Amino acid sequence: MGWRSGEDGRASDDVASGAQGTDVPERKPRRKRPEPTPAQRALGLLVRREHSRRELTRKLTARGVEPEDAVAAVDKLEAAGWQDDGRFAESLVRSRASTGYGPVRIRAELGTHGLGREAVGAAMEAAEVDWDELARGLARRRFGEDLAQDRDRQRKAADWLMRRGFTGAQVRAATRFDPDD
Repeated sequence: MGWRSGEDGRASDDVASGAQGTDVPERKPRRKRPEPTPAQRALGLLVRREHSRRELTRKLTARGVEPEDAVAAVDKLEAAGWQDDGRFAESLVRSRASTGYGPVRIRAELGTHGLGREAVGAAMEAAEVDWDELARGLARRRFGEDLAQDRDRQRKAADWLMRRGFTGAQVRAATRFDPDD
Protein backbone atom coordinates (compact mmCIF):
# COMPACT_ATOMS: atom_id res chain seq x y z
CA MET A 1 0.00 0.00 0.00
CA GLY A 2 1.32 3.38 -0.84
CA TRP A 3 0.81 6.74 0.66
CA ARG A 4 -2.10 8.71 -0.63
CA SER A 5 -1.38 12.32 -0.66
CA GLY A 6 -3.67 15.26 -1.07
CA GLU A 7 -3.25 18.02 -3.57
CA ASP A 8 -0.75 19.81 -1.37
CA GLY A 9 1.56 16.78 -1.07
CA ARG A 10 0.70 15.92 2.56
CA ALA A 11 -0.72 12.60 3.65
CA SER A 12 -4.46 12.52 3.93
CA ASP A 13 -6.12 12.33 7.37
CA ASP A 14 -7.12 8.68 7.17
CA VAL A 15 -3.58 7.55 6.32
CA ALA A 16 -1.94 9.76 8.91
CA SER A 17 -4.19 8.41 11.64
CA GLY A 18 -3.48 4.81 10.64
CA ALA A 19 -7.07 4.07 9.79
CA GLN A 20 -6.43 2.66 6.31
CA GLY A 21 -10.01 1.67 5.69
CA THR A 22 -10.44 -0.47 8.83
CA ASP A 23 -12.46 0.39 11.87
CA VAL A 24 -10.05 0.39 14.81
CA PRO A 25 -11.82 0.83 18.12
CA GLU A 26 -10.43 3.60 20.25
CA ARG A 27 -8.82 2.58 23.51
CA LYS A 28 -10.45 3.76 26.64
CA PRO A 29 -8.13 5.70 28.87
CA ARG A 30 -7.11 3.80 32.00
CA ARG A 31 -8.86 4.73 35.16
CA LYS A 32 -6.56 6.14 37.77
CA ARG A 33 -6.59 4.17 40.96
CA PRO A 34 -7.60 6.19 43.96
CA GLU A 35 -4.80 7.13 46.32
CA PRO A 36 -4.67 4.55 49.14
CA THR A 37 -5.56 5.77 52.60
CA PRO A 38 -2.90 5.72 55.33
CA ALA A 39 -4.64 2.72 56.91
CA GLN A 40 -4.55 0.86 53.57
CA ARG A 41 -0.86 1.64 53.18
CA ALA A 42 -0.16 0.43 56.71
CA LEU A 43 -2.15 -2.74 56.11
CA GLY A 44 -0.17 -3.36 52.93
CA LEU A 45 3.03 -3.23 54.97
CA LEU A 46 1.62 -5.50 57.67
CA VAL A 47 0.51 -8.10 55.16
CA ARG A 48 4.13 -8.63 54.14
CA ARG A 49 5.49 -9.03 57.70
CA GLU A 50 4.95 -7.92 61.29
CA HIS A 51 6.01 -4.37 62.14
CA SER A 52 6.36 -2.57 65.44
CA ARG A 53 4.25 0.48 66.08
CA ARG A 54 7.27 2.79 65.77
CA GLU A 55 8.51 1.12 62.58
CA LEU A 56 5.10 1.24 60.91
CA THR A 57 4.62 4.92 61.75
CA ARG A 58 8.11 5.74 60.47
CA LYS A 59 7.52 3.90 57.19
CA LEU A 60 4.21 5.65 56.61
CA THR A 61 5.68 9.09 57.17
CA ALA A 62 8.58 8.21 54.85
CA ARG A 63 5.97 7.46 52.18
CA GLY A 64 4.47 10.92 52.46
CA VAL A 65 1.72 10.36 55.02
CA GLU A 66 1.32 13.15 57.55
CA PRO A 67 2.56 12.12 61.04
CA GLU A 68 -0.87 12.62 62.67
CA ASP A 69 -2.55 10.53 59.97
CA ALA A 70 0.10 7.81 60.32
CA VAL A 71 -0.45 7.59 64.09
CA ALA A 72 -4.22 7.48 63.57
CA ALA A 73 -3.88 4.71 60.98
CA VAL A 74 -1.65 2.64 63.26
CA ASP A 75 -4.09 3.18 66.15
CA LYS A 76 -6.94 1.95 63.95
CA LEU A 77 -5.04 -1.18 62.90
CA GLU A 78 -3.97 -1.88 66.46
CA ALA A 79 -7.58 -1.64 67.65
CA ALA A 80 -8.60 -4.07 64.89
CA GLY A 81 -5.86 -6.53 65.89
CA TRP A 82 -3.74 -6.15 62.75
CA GLN A 83 -0.81 -4.52 64.52
CA ASP A 84 0.44 -5.86 67.83
CA ASP A 85 3.81 -5.02 69.36
CA GLY A 86 3.76 -8.18 71.48
CA ARG A 87 3.23 -10.38 68.45
CA PHE A 88 5.93 -8.47 66.57
CA ALA A 89 8.39 -8.95 69.44
CA GLU A 90 7.73 -12.69 69.70
CA SER A 91 8.15 -13.08 65.94
CA LEU A 92 11.43 -11.17 65.97
CA VAL A 93 12.80 -13.21 68.92
CA ARG A 94 11.97 -16.50 67.20
CA SER A 95 13.44 -15.32 63.92
CA ARG A 96 16.70 -14.03 65.38
CA ALA A 97 17.16 -17.03 67.68
CA SER A 98 16.69 -19.42 64.77
CA THR A 99 19.40 -17.58 62.83
CA GLY A 100 21.85 -17.89 65.73
CA TYR A 101 21.68 -14.62 67.62
CA GLY A 102 21.83 -14.41 71.39
CA PRO A 103 19.57 -12.71 73.91
CA VAL A 104 21.72 -9.61 74.37
CA ARG A 105 21.61 -8.72 70.70
CA ILE A 106 17.92 -9.56 70.38
CA ARG A 107 17.03 -7.38 73.39
CA ALA A 108 19.01 -4.51 71.88
CA GLU A 109 17.23 -4.89 68.54
CA LEU A 110 13.83 -4.95 70.23
CA GLY A 111 14.81 -1.75 72.04
CA THR A 112 15.43 -0.02 68.71
CA HIS A 113 11.83 -0.77 67.76
CA GLY A 114 10.52 1.23 70.70
CA LEU A 115 9.32 -1.65 72.81
CA GLY A 116 9.26 -1.33 76.60
CA ARG A 117 11.14 -3.57 79.02
CA GLU A 118 8.04 -5.54 79.96
CA ALA A 119 7.15 -6.24 76.32
CA VAL A 120 10.73 -7.32 75.60
CA GLY A 121 10.81 -9.53 78.70
CA ALA A 122 7.49 -11.14 77.83
CA ALA A 123 8.65 -11.86 74.27
CA MET A 124 11.92 -13.38 75.48
CA GLU A 125 10.04 -15.61 77.93
CA ALA A 126 7.44 -16.64 75.36
CA ALA A 127 10.15 -17.79 72.95
CA GLU A 128 11.22 -20.57 75.35
CA VAL A 129 14.73 -20.76 73.90
CA ASP A 130 17.48 -22.67 75.71
CA TRP A 131 20.19 -20.06 75.13
CA ASP A 132 22.96 -22.26 76.59
CA GLU A 133 22.11 -25.09 74.22
CA LEU A 134 21.79 -22.73 71.28
CA ALA A 135 25.25 -21.26 71.96
CA ARG A 136 26.72 -24.73 72.44
CA GLY A 137 25.26 -25.99 69.16
CA LEU A 138 26.49 -22.95 67.23
CA ALA A 139 30.00 -23.29 68.67
CA ARG A 140 30.16 -27.03 67.88
CA ARG A 141 28.98 -26.56 64.31
CA ARG A 142 31.38 -23.72 63.61
CA PHE A 143 34.45 -24.75 65.60
CA GLY A 144 34.16 -28.55 65.91
CA GLU A 145 33.23 -31.09 68.56
CA ASP A 146 36.58 -31.06 70.38
CA LEU A 147 36.44 -27.36 71.20
CA ALA A 148 37.17 -27.89 74.92
CA GLN A 149 40.68 -29.24 74.15
CA ASP A 150 41.95 -26.31 72.04
CA ARG A 151 42.42 -22.99 73.87
CA ASP A 152 42.93 -20.96 70.68
CA ARG A 153 39.67 -22.20 69.13
CA GLN A 154 37.92 -21.69 72.48
CA ARG A 155 38.97 -18.04 72.46
CA LYS A 156 37.85 -17.60 68.86
CA ALA A 157 34.53 -19.29 69.60
CA ALA A 158 34.03 -17.13 72.68
CA ASP A 159 34.71 -13.93 70.73
CA TRP A 160 32.36 -15.02 67.96
CA LEU A 161 29.56 -15.93 70.39
CA MET A 162 29.94 -12.62 72.22
CA ARG A 163 29.59 -10.76 68.92
CA ARG A 164 26.45 -12.80 68.20
CA GLY A 165 24.93 -11.51 71.44
CA PHE A 166 25.35 -14.27 74.01
CA THR A 167 26.09 -13.55 77.67
CA GLY A 168 29.39 -14.39 79.35
CA ALA A 169 27.83 -17.33 81.23
CA GLN A 170 26.35 -18.75 78.01
CA VAL A 171 29.69 -18.38 76.23
CA ARG A 172 31.54 -20.15 79.06
CA ALA A 173 28.99 -22.99 79.02
CA ALA A 174 29.34 -23.33 75.24
CA THR A 175 33.14 -23.18 74.97
CA ARG A 176 33.97 -25.39 77.92
CA PHE A 177 31.47 -28.04 76.93
CA ASP A 178 32.86 -31.54 76.90
CA PRO A 179 30.54 -34.08 75.23
CA ASP A 180 31.92 -36.86 77.49
CA ASP A 181 30.57 -35.16 80.65
